[in-house]
Amino acid sequence: MINCVIIDDEPLAREGLADYVKEVDFLKLTGVCENPVELMSLMDREPVDLIFLDIQMPKMSGIDFLKIVQNPPMAIITTAYPSYALEGFQLNVMDYLLKPITFERFFKSAGKARDYHKLLTKSAVSKADEDYFFIKCGSKYEKIFFDDILYIEGLQNYVTIYTGKGKYITLLNLKHLEQNLDSRHFIRIHKSYIVSIGKIEGIDGNEIFIQTHRIPISRNYREQVIEQVVNRRLMDKNRQVI
Repeated sequence: MINCVIIDDEPLAREGLADYVKEVDFLKLTGVCENPVELMSLMDREPVDLIFLDIQMPKMSGIDFLKIVQNPPMAIITTAYPSYALEGFQLNVMDYLLKPITFERFFKSAGKARDYHKLLTKSAVSKADEDYFFIKCGSKYEKIFFDDILYIEGLQNYVTIYTGKGKYITLLNLKHLEQNLDSRHFIRIHKSYIVSIGKIEGIDGNEIFIQTHRIPISRNYREQVIEQVVNRRLMDKNRQVI
């Protein structure tokens, strides 16, 4: 399934696209936003694979969003203005749909996104089979084994990777790094933190314990963390460990 979000300031346009999404079995609508500012908040809370993005909106245009956001999701432009087509494709959008949008045209565009998503997924699986990667720390390249990672902290365009051997700081976006981690073994618990699920030793309130480290869980991620980390492996008198 492809997790998609509709961004448009016009209610009727949002409703029409949502109806189209419901008719496509490989699309899952995970959010509807009135502007890109709402979208950025949503992207901090959950994964977004594809966005159907209007151009002329209050607060921020769709084009401006694509220009300023690092590693944006796949994007399909939906607009009444053909004059932005060239600029849109220069920003690597998947397709450019002119309103009013027919279902046939919508489905064809969604198919392009599906084919590209398959390529990305195949690449991610290949990366998951590898057990290490390299990062640049100053003038030195450091080899990081996935199994050694305790947790990762992001600060603007830098990340600090904490391992059993020490910590490594590199110029890298946390969102980009997250896309290259196996979601079976790593989980986002905060807009600034990703942790190794296997290294978690306990959870108390809004904190995760890994060795001597106490890492905060944000309110937006707590339910997902409890479900994925605790409930799936919880043993009590009424149930067995799954």
